[in-house]
Amino acid sequence: MNQNPLKQYFRRPAVYLKLPSGGKDYTPDVIDMPENGELPIYPMTAIDEITARTPDALFNGVAVAELMKSCVPNIKDPWRISSNDLDALLIGIKAAAGGDGLSIESTCPSCQEESTYGVNLVGLLSTLVAGDYTKELKISDLSFKFRPLTYKEMNEAALSQFEIQKMFQGINSMPDGPDKEAASNQALKKITELTMQLLSKAITYVQTPGTRVEEPEFILDFLQNCDRNIYIQVRDYNAELKMATQMKPIDIRCIKCNHEYKQEFTLNASDFFG
Repeated sequence: MNQNPLKQYFRRPAVYLKLPSGGKDYTPDVIDMPENGELPIYPMTAIDEITARTPDALFNGVAVAELMKSCVPNIKDPWRISSNDLDALLIGIKAAAGGDGLSIESTCPSCQEESTYGVNLVGLLSTLVAGDYTKELKISDLSFKFRPLTYKEMNEAALSQFEIQKMFQGINSMPDGPDKEAASNQALKKITELTMQLLSKAITYVQTPGTRVEEPEFILDFLQNCDRNIYIQVRDYNAELKMATQMKPIDIRCIKCNHEYKQEFTLNASDFFG
């Protein structure tokens, strides 16, 4: 097949991104990491724009996965991208599309004025850091090693949480009585199960004095049957690692009363690309 003479006009990288994690833990079948550690990010194509606006694709996570593959060709398996790097990649893709700013709605806690404020994406990228997953949590003679969840694991958890939310919506419409109580208990049980499953996936291994346990089913079994105080320590330590990775609140000055406050900010793919 002859080479397309229009190839020279194809899209070119618009942003070069260093991942917060440094990319050191990815294998080549996940990311083909350049020697300088900077991933070239291309603007979205028209097909990407359509994909990003497809409700079903957004809901099941396919839209974000396809966008990562298209706009960051060095990413071979987007489902295995870690939570440490996901926000940075989404911001990089948005910036490559010419959107160096993002508008958010915020209500001033002092005067209750609701206004629109601009968020500088380049500045936002500079604040992203990866949680330090190199250290172990030691409890008595046990040592716990953690890892960030992958995009696939995060997406599966989000879908499960959505199903549980629908359960609670149905329960709220039920009349008070034994059936409603039984349904509520069942929904709470599902929340607990999901929480423990996610925590077990975030644990790479548990080291005992005699052996290293890496099997997910054994780790989950341990979390379900260990002392409550041990479980709380493991849960809280993992939460601290996740918090270190998440985007920090944005500083805002109210345009009406000049009150300065911090606004929590998280990326929602449907709003981000829609």
